[in-house]
Amino acid sequence: MAESPAGERTEQATPKRLKEAREKGQVARSRELTTALLLMTASLTLYAFSSSSGKGIAQVAKSAFSPDRRNIFQANQMLQALYELISGVLVSVAPIFLLLYAVTFLSTMLTGGMTFSTKAMAPKLDRMSPLKGVKRMFGMHALMELVKALAKVFVVFLVGFLVIRHVFPELTQLGNGDVYSSIGQAMDLVARSFFLISLSLLVIALIDVPYQIWNHAKQLKMTKQEVKDEFKETEGKPEVKSKVRQMQYEMAHRRMMEAVPDADVVVTNPEHYSVAIKYDAMRSSAPIVVAKGVDVIAMQIRKVAIANDVPLLAAPPLARAIFHTTELDQEIPHGLYMAVAQVLAYVFQLNSYYQGKGAKPKTPRNLPIPEELKH
Repeated sequence: MAESPAGERTEQATPKRLKEAREKGQVARSRELTTALLLMTASLTLYAFSSSSGKGIAQVAKSAFSPDRRNIFQANQMLQALYELISGVLVSVAPIFLLLYAVTFLSTMLTGGMTFSTKAMAPKLDRMSPLKGVKRMFGMHALMELVKALAKVFVVFLVGFLVIRHVFPELTQLGNGDVYSSIGQAMDLVARSFFLISLSLLVIALIDVPYQIWNHAKQLKMTKQEVKDEFKETEGKPEVKSKVRQMQYEMAHRRMMEAVPDADVVVTNPEHYSVAIKYDAMRSSAPIVVAKGVDVIAMQIRKVAIANDVPLLAAPPLARAIFHTTELDQEIPHGLYMAVAQVLAYVFQLNSYYQGKGAKPKTPRNLPIPEELKH
């Protein structure tokens, strides 16, 4: 399989790239979905409030076209009448507009979620470039928008023609009733026709939503080099991380070796493992591992211990058990208490022997180690 060119955007956007795009306001949006939902909601709301809104508008129209003759030449009375007229209209249509505002706000979050970005509002000089403007006019995005516009015109025209032909007999009968009933029927008729036409736009929206999501992901795709550069920026360069790990290891190794002279005993394998133990009843309830290592580090621990007169005890099973179950500066497991207690008792008796205060103790053998702690 031939490899893609280095500059080709073949990689999916990383979480960091998606987050940065969202901060800039670049999210998948479908204006077709918002338009379809807005029109459908408007038609349903108009249908639900057609009776009350129709009566309210009829009443406002009646008041507007039948003023009191005594108030026509009085400015204050006419201003009051104008205020009542506007208030009546607003009260009649307020529920519709409030619901439309809520739908407009919520429908925009269906595809890309809610975002607020000051960067998106900032002016962009690159959009003022004539060359890029021509490219946008004749690009794939512009072609897709043209196809959608033509599809909307065709669908709306076709559905509108069918709806009008269906309701035409009802339209011709509106003039036979009284004003109040005719206005209510007219609004009901408009709402039903409006809903059927806006429902047709939902077909365009259902095609547009997957396209917008796909197009958004395509625009955010990255080259292999961009992914590598981002990884280096996020995780750090491998050589730098290696150097940091080496420095951390050297610092930890130095601190560990500095703790060996204060240990009570070093338990060995005797060659491959070394574990330095210290017990301070004032600071901990159990002995603590202050140093441990294998092979070269184990040998260094033994050398430091010998140079500082720290007792060495060859106990291979215990050394391996402590090494594999206990981390540095941690207390030994409860299951090793008895074995370590015998070792510490041996060390204390050995120190007393060297000070001429007792007999030479016997080296502990067959230390009790639970099966689950053996290694």
